[in-house]
Amino acid sequence: MAAEIVNPRSDSSTDQGSSEEPFDPAFALHRGGKMAVQATVPIRDRDDLSLAYTPGVAKVCTAIAENPELVHDYTWKSQVVAVVTDGTAVLGLGDIGPEASLPVMEGKAILFKQFGGVDAVPIALATTDTDEIIETVVRLAPSFGGVNLEDISAPRCFEIERRLQEALDIPVFHDDQHGTAVVTLAALRNAAKLTGRTLGELRGVISGAGAAGVAIAKFLLEAGLGDVAVADRKGIVSRDRTDLTDVKRELASITNKAGLSGSLETALAGADVFIGVSGGTVPEAAVASMAPGAFVFAMANPNPEVHPDIAHKYASVVATGRSDYPNQINNVLAFPGIFAGALQVRASRITEGMKIAAANALADVVGADLAADYVIPSPFDERVAPAVTAAVAAAARAEGVARR
Repeated sequence: MAAEIVNPRSDSSTDQGSSEEPFDPAFALHRGGKMAVQATVPIRDRDDLSLAYTPGVAKVCTAIAENPELVHDYTWKSQVVAVVTDGTAVLGLGDIGPEASLPVMEGKAILFKQFGGVDAVPIALATTDTDEIIETVVRLAPSFGGVNLEDISAPRCFEIERRLQEALDIPVFHDDQHGTAVVTLAALRNAAKLTGRTLGELRGVISGAGAAGVAIAKFLLEAGLGDVAVADRKGIVSRDRTDLTDVKRELASITNKAGLSGSLETALAGADVFIGVSGGTVPEAAVASMAPGAFVFAMANPNPEVHPDIAHKYASVVATGRSDYPNQINNVLAFPGIFAGALQVRASRITEGMKIAAANALADVVGADLAADYVIPSPFDERVAPAVTAAVAAAARAEGVARR
């Protein structure tokens, strides 16, 4: 699978559907799609054809039929990921459907190739039924070495990922959850290091109890964060609430050791860390009430929950999800290397240990250059993907899920 951008358009004046509309570079770039399939072997003559297809291919097919493990050696399976969505939670656009999600899925696929050397195929499904999505992906799985779930709305995304992990012996990874969590942990580790603190000394507050918020909370606690409270639209997710889903009830049982209740603003008083994955706006007074030397990771796009200019008044480290500010929390720092490492060793799944290894490796890339405006490397830092790949592969071997 080629990650190159193809340009089959013949008339750029019609980019955006009508020659009367002004030229838009986004439409121009997307015309004809952003991907193409490219052969890795030549077909120059009759001999090439007979090897690549019939009759030569029959020998390989027969060998795989006798020993299915050979599929990893003689097909693209061990090098390709399915990027699967139902189009229900696409970026900041929400439920826009499978067709409208395809430009994003194509984008994800070329990021896999550009930043991790991993081929990926976008698959947009015309169903939002949990059972149908699971059944479809299971039936497609023989063609792929891994499954990256993308932009599937909560809470269905949790069950879909869990059941697919149970059904398949290849890595299944919901990037909206775990990719975000890995990069957040890496940035938080470095922010703590910069200010002479440990994760265990920090109390965090997360705005948003969707896929990313739930995953970040669980992952940070697994990594040793002292405490974290998560807030949804109705306030802090706490044990005393009677309106919680099963996912949020589980979340309430492991978070908020301080026993806080009420609003997000209440939780922020004296907190060391704010992590925003929900949108909306946090009042400046609430940010001002945080502990001295606090960290503000306002990651909503395009409008952070706390504008960086306001955050810098009170916080020692500020991060966003935007590329035009320092410290961008960007999933592309994680998922290409995580899958590259998992595929390299033919891992049967992606474990918590592999994700923590990825976060540590990502944090370590910053090294001696650590500063308030540099707690996480750029996606274009060429050290990132190799470091994450190697760490994930080593962790997979250590945890016994590697098969080579």
